[in-house]
Amino acid sequence: MRRCYLESIDLAKRIVELASDKLAENTVLLDVRALTTIADYFVICSGGSDRQVRAISRQIQESLGDAGVTPLHGEGEADSNWILLDYGSVIVHVFTPEERDYYKLERLWGQAVPVVKIQ
Repeated sequence: MRRCYLESIDLAKRIVELASDKLAENTVLLDVRALTTIADYFVICSGGSDRQVRAISRQIQESLGDAGVTPLHGEGEADSNWILLDYGSVIVHVFTPEERDYYKLERLWGQAVPVVKIQ
């Protein structure tokens, strides 16, 4: 499989589009470059159920994989309420609303610059 390189902002925006295609809710793209060295951007979104969380995650992985972009790491089980995909410069968090409310990543990273916010 060929390996594709995308600028981190382009990758992050593509992930937002893919999540939106699967009807992700409350999608936020945060610029965290000034706050951490672990990534340039966080994409945080919600799915209404664990099934939708999996569908959003699968959509992102399959579509980017078709373009030669694969995550470096992923966490979250099939019945998980939170799936994390680490694409190096972009980290994706797909939550159920309850799990997202519990962890409050947007508050934790409150000094990050919002780039995109889709309600």
